[in-house]
Amino acid sequence: MLRLKAFRPNHDKILKIQLHPTHPWLVTADASDRVSVWNWEHRQIIYELKAGGVDERRLVGAKLEKLAEGESEPRGKPTEAMRGGSVKQVNFYDDDVRFWQLWRNRAAAAEAPAAVNNVTSTFTSPAPSTKGRHFLVICCENKAIFLDLVTMRGRDVPKQELDNRSLLCMEFLCRSTAGEGPLVAFGGSDGVIRVLSMISWKLVRRYTGGHKGAIACLMTFMASSGEALLVSGGSDGLLVLWSADHVHDSRELVPKLSLKAHDGGVVAIELSRVIGGAPQLITIGADKTLAIWDTMSFKELRRIKPVPKMSCHSVASWCHPRAPNLDILTCVKDSHIWAIEHPTYSALTRPLCELSSLIPPQYTTPSKKLRVYCMVAHPLQPHLVATGTNVGVIISEFDPKSLPAVAPLPTSLGNREHSAVYVIERELKLLNFQLSNTANPSLGSNGSISDTGKLKGDAEPLHVKQIKKHISTPVPHDSHSVVSVSSSGKYLAIVWPDIPYFSIYKVSDWSIVDSGSARLLAWDTCRDRFAILESAVPPRIPIIPKGGSSRKAKEAAAAAAQAAAAAANAASAATVQVRILLDDGTSNILMRSIGGRSEPVIGLHGGALLGVAYRTSRRVSAGAAMAISAIQPMPLSGFGSSFTTIDDATHRSAAEAAPQNFQLYSWESFEPVGGLLPQPEWTAWDQTVEYCAFAYQKYIVISSLRPQYRYLGDVAIPYATGGVWHRRQLFVATPTTIECVFVDAGVAAIDLETKKMKEEMKLREAQARAVAEHGELALIAVESPQTSAQERTALRPPMLQVVRLASFQHAPSVPPFLTLPKQTRVDGDDPTMPKELEDKKYNEVAVGGGGVSVAVTRFPTEQKRPVGPLVVIGVRDGVLWLVDRYMCAHALSLTHPGIRCRCLAAYGDAVSAVKWASRLGREHHDDLAQFLLGMGYATEALHLPGISKRLEFDLAMKSNDLKRALHCLLTMSNSKDIGQDGTGLELSDILNLTAKKEDVVEAVEGVVKFAKEFLDLIDAADATGQADIAREALKRLSTAGAVKGSLQSHELRGLALRLANHGELTRLSSLVNNLISIGLGREAAFAGAVLGDNALMEKAWQDTGMLAEAVLHAHAHGRPTLKNLVQAWNKVLQKEVEHTPSTKTDAAAAFLASLEEPKFTSLADAGKKPPIEILPPGMPSLTGLITTQKKPAPGTLGAQKQQTPPSQPLQIEAPPTTTPEPGATPANTAAPPTDGAPAATPEQQAAVAPSETSEPPAADGQDAATISSSSASNPDPAAPGENNVTPSGSNPEPVPSGEPVPVPEEHVVGEDKDATTTPASQQEPSLLPSNNQGGSVSQRPMLSMSDFLA
Repeated sequence: MLRLKAFRPNHDKILKIQLHPTHPWLVTADASDRVSVWNWEHRQIIYELKAGGVDERRLVGAKLEKLAEGESEPRGKPTEAMRGGSVKQVNFYDDDVRFWQLWRNRAAAAEAPAAVNNVTSTFTSPAPSTKGRHFLVICCENKAIFLDLVTMRGRDVPKQELDNRSLLCMEFLCRSTAGEGPLVAFGGSDGVIRVLSMISWKLVRRYTGGHKGAIACLMTFMASSGEALLVSGGSDGLLVLWSADHVHDSRELVPKLSLKAHDGGVVAIELSRVIGGAPQLITIGADKTLAIWDTMSFKELRRIKPVPKMSCHSVASWCHPRAPNLDILTCVKDSHIWAIEHPTYSALTRPLCELSSLIPPQYTTPSKKLRVYCMVAHPLQPHLVATGTNVGVIISEFDPKSLPAVAPLPTSLGNREHSAVYVIERELKLLNFQLSNTANPSLGSNGSISDTGKLKGDAEPLHVKQIKKHISTPVPHDSHSVVSVSSSGKYLAIVWPDIPYFSIYKVSDWSIVDSGSARLLAWDTCRDRFAILESAVPPRIPIIPKGGSSRKAKEAAAAAAQAAAAAANAASAATVQVRILLDDGTSNILMRSIGGRSEPVIGLHGGALLGVAYRTSRRVSAGAAMAISAIQPMPLSGFGSSFTTIDDATHRSAAEAAPQNFQLYSWESFEPVGGLLPQPEWTAWDQTVEYCAFAYQKYIVISSLRPQYRYLGDVAIPYATGGVWHRRQLFVATPTTIECVFVDAGVAAIDLETKKMKEEMKLREAQARAVAEHGELALIAVESPQTSAQERTALRPPMLQVVRLASFQHAPSVPPFLTLPKQTRVDGDDPTMPKELEDKKYNEVAVGGGGVSVAVTRFPTEQKRPVGPLVVIGVRDGVLWLVDRYMCAHALSLTHPGIRCRCLAAYGDAVSAVKWASRLGREHHDDLAQFLLGMGYATEALHLPGISKRLEFDLAMKSNDLKRALHCLLTMSNSKDIGQDGTGLELSDILNLTAKKEDVVEAVEGVVKFAKEFLDLIDAADATGQADIAREALKRLSTAGAVKGSLQSHELRGLALRLANHGELTRLSSLVNNLISIGLGREAAFAGAVLGDNALMEKAWQDTGMLAEAVLHAHAHGRPTLKNLVQAWNKVLQKEVEHTPSTKTDAAAAFLASLEEPKFTSLADAGKKPPIEILPPGMPSLTGLITTQKKPAPGTLGAQKQQTPPSQPLQIEAPPTTTPEPGATPANTAAPPTDGAPAATPEQQAAVAPSETSEPPAADGQDAATISSSSASNPDPAAPGENNVTPSGSNPEPVPSGEPVPVPEEHVVGEDKDATTTPASQQEPSLLPSNNQGGSVSQRPMLSMSDFLA
């Protein structure tokens, strides 16, 4: 049952060990007096020091500290330089240790029936004493070392300050007067207990006259009368009782009681909590016995010798639900942890575990056997036990998943008293619990430890009233049991997995309705059905006697092997059987065996579907992550199609790592549902079958079930032991915390699809029924006018939010050197914080308007988690109920407005949630609004008074309240006063305004900041037909758009489209110039087209350099400006060709290039080359210079054209090296596309996409443009990777415009071929092909435009 949690090897024997209650820290001292603090969760050593001798590091540190504080060289020897001597005890001390020590003492005292009236009223936490420091206290023979683990500063108290007597043990006292601060009692070698104050570091009192020899151990506890007591055990074998209540402050105190406990000295004392009785003391002595004492009468109850011939050195009181009959752990110097049974059983001592089997084998050798020298159980997590051995520290874990055998019964409506059934020993008992209205002084109400540790100003503590009643029906077994209740609450099932046996009781009269042999049992969430793993009782395996004859041993071994095989057979033959409990109380078998799988079943999980886990042959690593994509979506009802919602490669790979051994089955058809999943540790299905949670080791997977199975996400809550749903809240208990997960499935497209399909199916079924009843006539329907309320269901992502409700930790530690005021050390002076600082830090409540108390924090401070394994009962009366292993009910408050609002919203009552929000500080309203939005309550969230405008806008958009959204937007952008119907404001106008200049500038800046929101709002208003709202928003946006350079290009484009859509022509015309100035020719031309202004369109294209479009437009419309435009365009083309960068060439390359160049007949020929001309069809040539009539050679196409204008003589030596103008886009850089329409780069000005303009496109024949070109220019030899063919002719003859010259395929422009920059409809062929190598181009014969467009 035990497994290894952590192991740290050590060469020396570990003699002293102690665990911190709330942090994962462990302090040990070994035989050579080295003390180390180890974090067992992260496997790291936090601190180490040599306590026995002189620790040089501490000595140097202390000297440096004194020098830094300006002190001169000390006169005597510093205390750090004193030798410590052997370490006698190590411990932690801080607020957590103090709190839980006090809690343990009071909880044990509260169990006694006599405690009801005597113990002081509800337990309030001690005032914070150590101010966030964590002390490590080491008690050595010659001095006590107090080391602060936060600041790493230490203080040594030498024995000279404590009457010069050796210190042998220590204990922290719970109660002290204000001036003394925390007190430590040291047991001395002379039998006197000396008490030291940790504030003044002076001796404050002595306990004398009790012991004749040295004191070996000390412990505080509380009597059921409420008195604080100190008990000491000495080497003289005496147990002495002292009063530790320091109301009467005297310096010398005498014992209350003294009794002889053991011969030869007391070794250790431990306090044991007894269910329903006064606490007991357990002592172990040098006489090898263990004695148990009653704390009321101080009579000896039992005395046993746990391990014959060996004396115990450690003892721990223990209560664990997995082993209900064991209550004490003890250790002797062997390799076991021994457990002692409860006196009502056989009182036997049995080995709980063999430690040498847990640790890695390399640490033990045949010569070095494992020996335990000390042992301690974790004070708050009983499943953890730490042992110090001769090979190192072993922390073992004892079944952390097992829970107390208790199950809640449903409470009838309106009843304030709730009940749960539990099994203890061989009895069935009823626990009734409720919130008590009066402050009940009984310590039974300490069950509610949520009232502990509350700081000033916190909510009132919750008082629990509880009564335990006996049920007359006995139960057959007293071993570990699992209790569960059916969904209706009428039946209770108890399973004893170790026997294996189960019984089902009818709750009304506690009669047994069904029983039999079963190891596992699981209930259906919807009906009183259950599944059991029925198993034949395996034969007992005989014990092989040690020694004896070899023949007997062989026979015994064979018999044992046979029995083991039979047991394995029985386990694999066990089948899962489903039974139903009918209303008359009879149990009927529904299905003999579920699932035809051959593997043995190892787990059953109840719920809306029955989960069965099978044993896999493959060994699984504990860390194998569970992958969610493995969960095949499963339809719960309706139709059988299933959709996969997650396809994630990372999930897949993890899925392959985890074993798929968990199958879900339907309770109705017993057929498998979905594929195999990894096995969860537990499952929780909500009562309404809307959500389910599968818990794995490191996280919990949450899925929604309606309208169709869908994975929502996982929450990182590791090692969860159990959980319960309450509508959309999942309350989860882990060994150290209580968490609440708020869940909402959101709205996914798949859900809408599923709903639609289900509705269609219902309709078809209804039609089929109607036809069956009334024949075909039933299908005739009168068409009524359809009012199509086309609701756009907004999709919403799923939401998971985790809030921690309770944990063990005290208020968060504050490093004292940061925030706390300097402490005074004058004796008798109260060193608590100054009043105002304390109020400021701890006061949870501020008063809001109208005298309502308002919570300042977003969530409540974490409440104190009850100790040990817990069963989560659920929410009743607005509090969360839990039951612990002592069968005590605890209530956790959910009244803090931050939690309360969320709980109400999750429950479905968003209106009340908003009302409660008035008690939450307004700075937390945004956070709450986001939560409500995630839960699907956008409209309700709008009513929260404290939300910010930005969030208000989002919520208003989500809930379609566009008027409010517009109002928020105008407030946020500060633009209420601009955009009224007047003239648009140019930038010059704004600068000339005097009175309103700043306001308008500010407003324009505001609109620019929220331009996207304005556009979204206009679209939403258009979609819902609220034209007035859209117009208001448009006014503001166009006012800002009219200011030059304010809006981005895509925003201007969007604005232009929307203005055109709304017919706002005046505002649109003021926008055109702005668009042109930004260079958005297309948008400006579009605006011009909407305004029907051809001149404006032309201006837009011309001013933004889109001359090709301008030419085609002018040609199509017969505009008078055509000739000028064509000339301008051709000029631009000339410039473009002329300014092409070429690669550098050296002299040799230039010479070689000159050899390859075509030879001109004369220099005059070279000068006569006409420029490139691209003309619309039918237009005469602009230059009439073409004279020679030679046929052109087929030109090759490269990356760029190089051309010299006629005025400039051609350079024969090398290709011209000219640099491009700064304005022109270099041909080898691709032009970036903007929003679906390509930018107008010079390479793309050769054609226009007619769809861009609002004019009808011209016919294909008219679109044809001719290209006249002259002789080929010299190709550049330095350009890599180009094989240009040099054409032979010098002056080609123009081809008639009607006959296009065919161009080989590879000559088609590169940009056209892969068309990456533009959508297919807008591809614009370029006449100037680009190539990244920058070579030169031979000139082209004339081509018709239609060729290119084709």
